[in-house]
Amino acid sequence: MLLAIDVGNTNTKFAVHDGAGWRAQWRASTDSSRTADEYAPWLAQLMDLGGFGFDELNACIVSTVVPQALFNLRNLSRRYVGAEPMVVGEPGVSLGIEVRIDKPSEAGADRLVNAVGAFVEYGGPTIVIDSGTATTFDIVGVDGAFEGGIILPGINLSLQALHDAAARLPRVEIRDPGRVIGRDTVSAMQAGIYWGSIEMIEGLCRRIRTEYGKPMKTIATGGVAAIFEGAFPAIDHFDQDLTSRGLLEIFKRNGGVF
Repeated sequence: MLLAIDVGNTNTKFAVHDGAGWRAQWRASTDSSRTADEYAPWLAQLMDLGGFGFDELNACIVSTVVPQALFNLRNLSRRYVGAEPMVVGEPGVSLGIEVRIDKPSEAGADRLVNAVGAFVEYGGPTIVIDSGTATTFDIVGVDGAFEGGIILPGINLSLQALHDAAARLPRVEIRDPGRVIGRDTVSAMQAGIYWGSIEMIEGLCRRIRTEYGKPMKTIATGGVAAIFEGAFPAIDHFDQDLTSRGLLEIFKRNGGVF
């Protein structure tokens, strides 16, 4: 079985594929100082709950936007999976797509993996919206190429900035407050972040489609995306498996077997 690891700035996702489908997926807070020996018992307990163990894993692929986390995850794969991990972005690991931007080396591994996963499942052209520490809008061309996009602060980051910069503004839950006009500070902040995010997503999708000049599907993924599921028509599909699917496809494109 394949262990696919996607390291984001805030969370790290571990997913296991048995060749027929995803057996399990888990998230942990990203901590680049966490050692292989600290990851292993945590994963072992979760895998045991799923009815399998490390002895059934024989391959690993890693994508990370936190370079300092790679050393420990590489050791995790070597010691507990018994395999040298395939690492997205390293020499010899091909994405199988063209990175059609001015400085291809600047494209984050997570954005490229999402582009591969989106094209495999939905084709192109496609807008991929990933809501995490940052919110990104990435363009996947009709041929699967990564064609650039938009980066802006994520929802939680925006809320944290409000709390940190304004002494009287509290931390609040991200949810639909039921109305646009808030009647108190908390509901006003919730309305601002919830409806403001929806208007931002709809407005940017509209501008992207106008500039691109062709019909485009829109796919949303990431830890925060589920909050907006069903709230507005700009997004065609909510897909929490997008990054894992991209990692699986890249593994296969590079001759990986498990």
